[in-house]
Amino acid sequence: MSKKVLIVCYYWPPAGGPGVQRWLKFIKYLPDFDIEPIVYTPENPNYPIVDSSMMAEVPSSLTVLKQPIKEPYRFASLLSRKQTKTISAGIVLKATQQSLVERLLLYIRGNFFIPDARVGWVNPSVRFLEKYVSEHDIDTVITTGPPHSMHLIGMQLKAKITADGTKKLHWITDFRDPWTTIGYHDKLKMTAKTKRKHKALERQVLETADQILVTSPTTKKEFNAITTKPITVITNGFDTTSSEAVAIDANFTLSHIGSLLSDRNPLVLWKVLAKLIKENDSFRERFELKLVGKVSQEVIDSIKSYGLEKHLTLVGYVSHQEAITLQRQAAVLLLIEIDAEITKGIIPGKVFEYLAAQRPILALGPKDADVSAIITATESGYYLSYDQEEALEVAILELFKNYTSKKWTAGREARISKYHRKQLTEALATRIHTL
Repeated sequence: MSKKVLIVCYYWPPAGGPGVQRWLKFIKYLPDFDIEPIVYTPENPNYPIVDSSMMAEVPSSLTVLKQPIKEPYRFASLLSRKQTKTISAGIVLKATQQSLVERLLLYIRGNFFIPDARVGWVNPSVRFLEKYVSEHDIDTVITTGPPHSMHLIGMQLKAKITADGTKKLHWITDFRDPWTTIGYHDKLKMTAKTKRKHKALERQVLETADQILVTSPTTKKEFNAITTKPITVITNGFDTTSSEAVAIDANFTLSHIGSLLSDRNPLVLWKVLAKLIKENDSFRERFELKLVGKVSQEVIDSIKSYGLEKHLTLVGYVSHQEAITLQRQAAVLLLIEIDAEITKGIIPGKVFEYLAAQRPILALGPKDADVSAIITATESGYYLSYDQEEALEVAILELFKNYTSKKWTAGREARISKYHRKQLTEALATRIHTL
């Protein structure tokens, strides 16, 4: 008989973006390891990105529980629909560029909704799930965040179920991103008191959970300094994609798939590309910078300031399946991370799809980042820090040379296969069965 596991998540189809894919794929393969997943998610969420094509990947036999949620973004949008939508999507301008309304919304979001804007869903969810868990013989719950309010549901639910000492409830927390060190926290105009509350909640969650899942070694190291509870690294990954051949772009496309926020603005890359366009006629004739997804205006303005406008193609948001096709067509896949200490442990979900696309990767980020080890170990391309301007130029020229001669550094399939979603799900199932 399969073990029942309740999974509490905010992002679920038709939500778009990488946040939904991790657990959608786990759920696809968990039944292969004698686990029956049951999903609990909001009935009326406020998703900044919607991708209806993701609905087709939800197993028809899956039980999905839904309860209404009241979100402050719905009310804030009455003040400023455009600014609310960009904040919800994670696109935040620098302080000097923010309007009065945006500064006010950020302050309210940062200090009145702890740990996040979905905190109002916690108590109603606990009341609903306490009854459901008891009636359906469920002894394991998994919460995945962000939003980290989901972890408060797990913590309070465990306390309720086990209060009289007669019942057990195993609780696994899954951190797709860190909590107090996540990149956008310093944009939310938090007071010192608010920051202390976040730290206290983070510690409480880590100390109460039975098992902790993280997506990177750096996050594991960070949490190990807070708790002695067992922590397992299960990265994101890639799923089986179509083996049908696709034609590589006719131009030398440097393609970035996913959002490019204001802080993820690699001026050194724009500088090097401008130099190559000026000095290399062949490069100038064939180069194209293709950005797929949401791009902040600040990034666009920076690209134009370096004279790259004629070479820029803005595709906008596309479905997940379209994104996979664009990855496989690209001459080179661009991976950009914020140049900061706190982003060393961020391994973007798209890096694994980049690996599966079998296209060379050009990555920029902080020194000694976790993603650097993955690219190096799989021999999938170049990882450079922001201060390696000369090495960046050499790498791009080498990639261009390989492109013109139709030589591809595509990564070794045997080394990439361990990041397949089914293998990662097996690691998850092992942790669940040991509880």
